[in-house]
Amino acid sequence: MMAKVSKKGWVVIPAPLRRRLGLKPGTIVEFREEEGKIIMLPQAEDPVEGLYGKLAGMNLTDALLEMRGEELRHEEGKVRSG
Repeated sequence: MMAKVSKKGWVVIPAPLRRRLGLKPGTIVEFREEEGKIIMLPQAEDPVEGLYGKLAGMNLTDALLEMRGEELRHEEGKVRSG
């Protein structure tokens, strides 16, 4: 696969390669030069960054209380049946 460097230094990574490597918009890549070759290394997604905005509008206190209530009901069921 080949690509052309633009006047601004941009290079489009061919779609088959992007798909195979899981490169999506916003993926951070590291560039290294080794023995006259350019090495591009996709960086693992930061799990904290990946969650940013996903919990917006959610009341965490209510969610935690609900989870604890479910755990308590489960524990009480074990006590009654055991």
